[in-house]
Amino acid sequence: MNQDEIRNDFPQLKQGFIYFDSGSTSLKPIPVLNAINNYYETLSASVGRGLHYPSYLATKSYDEAHEKVRKFFNGKGEIIFTKNCTEAINIIAHGIEWKAGDKIVTTYLEHNSNLLPWFNLRLQGIEVEVLKCETDGTIDLKELSKSIDNRTKLVAVTHASNVLGTIVPVEDITEIAKKKGAMVLIDGAQAAPHLKVDLDTIGCDFYAASGHKMLGPSGTGFLFINTQVLNRLKPMMLGGGSATDVELDKITFIKGGKIFEAGTPNIAGGIGLGAAVDYLKKIGMEQIKEHELELVAYLMDQLKKIDGITIHGPRELKKRTGVVSFSIKDIPAHRIAILLDEIGGIAIRSGNHCAFLLCRDILKEECGTARVSFYIYNTQDEIDKFIDVLEEIVKNV
Repeated sequence: MNQDEIRNDFPQLKQGFIYFDSGSTSLKPIPVLNAINNYYETLSASVGRGLHYPSYLATKSYDEAHEKVRKFFNGKGEIIFTKNCTEAINIIAHGIEWKAGDKIVTTYLEHNSNLLPWFNLRLQGIEVEVLKCETDGTIDLKELSKSIDNRTKLVAVTHASNVLGTIVPVEDITEIAKKKGAMVLIDGAQAAPHLKVDLDTIGCDFYAASGHKMLGPSGTGFLFINTQVLNRLKPMMLGGGSATDVELDKITFIKGGKIFEAGTPNIAGGIGLGAAVDYLKKIGMEQIKEHELELVAYLMDQLKKIDGITIHGPRELKKRTGVVSFSIKDIPAHRIAILLDEIGGIAIRSGNHCAFLLCRDILKEECGTARVSFYIYNTQDEIDKFIDVLEEIVKNV
């Protein structure tokens, strides 16, 4: 698919705005919208329960969507559909059998969704060690290894920073943690939409991601659970679909990953996520990454020409995703974002990006940063318009 064909698949772009905020949520292509509408127009039945034909078809489509996600990421285990990456991480936080004195190792690079669930466990006597990173997001693997001791039950790290775009060496981290007997959770919210992710090669126990950031519908995400650790988890909630039999004094729970999807799920969302995976597969993740890095290189070259600007994150393109955060001297990030929207109809993200520790303590940016995040539908022409408006802001503010 060429760039024009891709852009034509996103009706949102016909409104004329420039969308540089895919790190928050992506736009949705027509095939995904069609999949959602098709479910509601032709089926609109529940899954896993009814014996009628519409329920059979809905169940088939919903289960096939799980399998599409599993194969796309090459996961040897269970795929659980969630409402977002945050819920997926919380399923693990609530599912592991913790005891006082257990330890979790994480980093300053993390989004709050991969910090707050662990901090909350301190109330149960769990120690949380947060490892510092460099200003470009680099994690010292030797220091990480030192932090993992015989009390460490879990290492929880991001695959790619939502602020810096830094790609974290999760395969190396998993190997280090496994040798020391710790489980590994990876927050893949910013990596799954943009990189070719092979879960079998990474070898992690848990991988959480946002479906809505990878062209899927709002309210979708997924959690991969490695088969080897499935039985070490208890479900966060129970209800319809959790049991095969219930007596007053005995519950016979279902086997496998479906126990983590109690109640009627977001069926249309799940089917839409399957369609999103089909769309990404059609384009190819290598092509997506190449396109985004071309945009990043071009944007960074243009930004460097602006006085008073600081570009955050790795300088080497191969170490980053399509995220570029920057700061401009004497102009708060929120002010930049508001003016870009008002003057140019350009959408970016500003502030601490739910990564307070990173922005304040590592980057020393009390007001956060301005963030551009690209995806498959963005172009160099859009960057040129963005730079024109940004230069006008710097000149007049």
